[in-house]
This record gives sequence, C-alpha cells and structure tokens, in this order.
Amino acid sequence: MSLVLAVNAGSSSLKISLFRRSADNAANPALLLSSSTSSIFTPPARFKLSFVALQHRSLSEEVDSIYDHESAFKHFLHRLKEEASIDTTDIKHIAHRVVHGGDYISPVVIFEESYHHIKKLSDLAPLHNGSALSVISSAIKALPHAKSIAFFDSAFHKDLPTHVATYAINQQVAHEKGLKKYGFHGLSYAFILRAVAAHLNKAPDTLNIIALHIGSGASMCAIRNGQSIDTSMGLTPLSGLPGATRAGDIDASLIFHYTSRSPAHMSHDPSISKEVKVTEAEDILNFKSGWKALTGTADFKEITEKADTSVLSDPISRTADPNTLAFRIMLDRILHFAGAYHLALHGNVDALVFAGGVGERSAELRRAVGEAVACLGFAVIDETKNIQVNDDEGIIVDIGKGDGRKRMLVCHTDEQLEMAIECSLANEFWV
Repeated sequence: MSLVLAVNAGSSSLKISLFRRSADNAANPALLLSSSTSSIFTPPARFKLSFVALQHRSLSEEVDSIYDHESAFKHFLHRLKEEASIDTTDIKHIAHRVVHGGDYISPVVIFEESYHHIKKLSDLAPLHNGSALSVISSAIKALPHAKSIAFFDSAFHKDLPTHVATYAINQQVAHEKGLKKYGFHGLSYAFILRAVAAHLNKAPDTLNIIALHIGSGASMCAIRNGQSIDTSMGLTPLSGLPGATRAGDIDASLIFHYTSRSPAHMSHDPSISKEVKVTEAEDILNFKSGWKALTGTADFKEITEKADTSVLSDPISRTADPNTLAFRIMLDRILHFAGAYHLALHGNVDALVFAGGVGERSAELRRAVGEAVACLGFAVIDETKNIQVNDDEGIIVDIGKGDGRKRMLVCHTDEQLEMAIECSLANEFWV
C-alpha cells in the first residue's frame, strides 16, 4: 500500500490522519484512521484514535507518558502498530503542516537545509513552528524510509498583491529582513476553496469568497478568482483578529506603555520606561492576551454562553461584562475585515464561509455576523440550519435561506486531508 500520514502539530495538540493513496484516483485519498492528542503539556494528555476503515471503532485514553509533541507522536505510532496492525513500511510520505514557510511557496521535502530554514522562522510563529519541527525530527528518526514533506500555511498567500504585502517602512531594511505580510491558515483556505468550488459547481479559479478561519487562532481571507488577495494575519500570526491568547491588531506602541513602570498613566519619562525585548513582547501578545486575558477562559463556547449576543438590539454597547465585551470585540474585528474584503472584491462575492473550531461550532457568532452583513446582499441566515450545522455530515453546509443572494456557508475544514490531497497529486513526490 501507498500510505500518507498527515500531521498537524498545534501549540498543545497533535492531530494525525492516515490516508491510502490510489494511483487511479490520486485526488481522493481514502481516510483509514485519525487521531488527536490534546493537553500535551498538562498531563495526563487525552489521546483519541478513530478507525474509519475498521467498522468505525475508536478508543480514548488519558496518557501520563505524553509530555511533549515528540512523545505524543511516539505514542501514536505505538497505538498504530498495536491497534491497527499497520505495517509502518507502507507509510511512504509524511505530510507536516508548518505554519511559517518564509520564502517557500510550495511544499518541500525535509532535508538539512529546509529543516534549518524552518527552524530560523520559529520566532515568527512561536505557537506552531517549534512543535512542527519537534514532530518532524521524531518522524525522521522513527520512520527513516518515509519522505517527510513540509506543507506551509503561508504558501497559499504567495500571490498577494505587492501593495497588500508591503509595510510602510524602509524598504531596504524590509527586504533584507524579509519583513512583509505572509498570511497563514493557508492549508485551511485551500481546502475551503476546493470544497466551496465543488459545492457551487464552479471552477476554483472563478471563485470569489470571504473566508473566516475562526479558532483559538483566527484569521480571514479575501479570495478572488481562486487566489488570496488579502488576509488578516501578517508577518506573523499575531496580527489581525484576536484569538484565544493572541491580541490581534493593536497600536504598535501599546506594548511599551503596557510594560512601563508607571502605575497609572502613559509616559515617555525614561526613568520609568522599561526596555522591552522582542521575546517579552511576543510572550505578552501571543500568550497573555486575547479572549483569555479579557474573560479568564480560552473557551469561546463558555464566553458565548455567558455573553449578551443580541447585538442588533444594542448596537452601541457600553457593557462592562467581560464575556459580552470579548464577544463584541471579536464581532467588531470580523466585520472590519469583512467590509474591507467586500470592497476589495468589488462586491462580487459568491459566499462568506465560516470554518475553524469556533466558526464551525458557534451559532451565536455566525448569527451576529449574518445579521450585520445582510445589508451587503448576503443571504439571511436560516436559524434552524444555523443551529443544526454540527448534525450535518456534509463538508459544506448552506445556512442561508436560499434566496439566490450571496451565500452564507459553513465548511468543516480539514487541513490533514488537504495535505494528503496535495501530496497525492504531486507526482514529483512519488517518482
């Protein structure tokens, strides 16, 4: 058999799917099994393994011996051999999701040079690139016969217009240091594009959509004729929408006042200012901000359960409730980008598409966004369809009332499947 292992390393999780490639139908690799490991750094980790090809059998367990991504990957291989009787020599390729690829604009086989290039970019994607490298090292050691291939989230945005990708800073410095907008969540956007095109029976290169990947990391993307023309994340995944622990867009000078020794007010007095190192600033803005800083929880479901989400009844809110505030901040930032992208697409939009853990599960957020964008000609949300999204087994769920206007869709995105498809279709990897 020709098997493809698709590996998606998150900041504290590891998702792995095993696919069988058929030479006669490379565009549709068959899913054999999938696994997820969560709470990696707070043992016991939670491990789940589901066998799609074996009567949908599954197992769940808590594992004390998992304490990092490398041990999580080793546990998966142990369970793969023990529970599925898979001969690991049949695994020909391992597709690794890597968030930041820098100047890499297509998948690359991992050799010493490409490994060190990805390692150098870890500071630009501190929540993800490091964990991906850990799994890549483990995979090369455990499965030396298999070809490890890096698939980059940033590659989807390789065709961003120059004026969109360029920051208004000294361009000599920018070019020397690679300081520009890269964009992320590209594997998810590639899958969304592929799935929506099939759903609407349109060629991908004719499709115009506004896509929202909303999870603990959140971003948006404007896609025209199948290409990314703008996206909310930038040089790093920090910019744009707020996330579970990320601040999103802020005034660049805020971090200096945030860390100032002045207890109550902003000041440029050098006696109370503090030297802020890049690592400290990134730690605050990547790990100590976002919804969790506002509410005390990174769980957006918990936030929406406590928040007042009836936005249209009180459009100018002065709420002091932290959960309502967090919900409205998220909504405000989404609408900011949705409006800008609608203009960038000249109003010619086939669909607005929700994806990601929050985008796929939060009926409240979809409802609030839908109410706001209806004035732009998007279909009015059908509330019955909206609250039953998770009961629908389809990849794409149309939650609009079907009045022929711009569609409101939910996509159950699958980055592992997207990697498996791209890997299966790339003939150069199978020579």
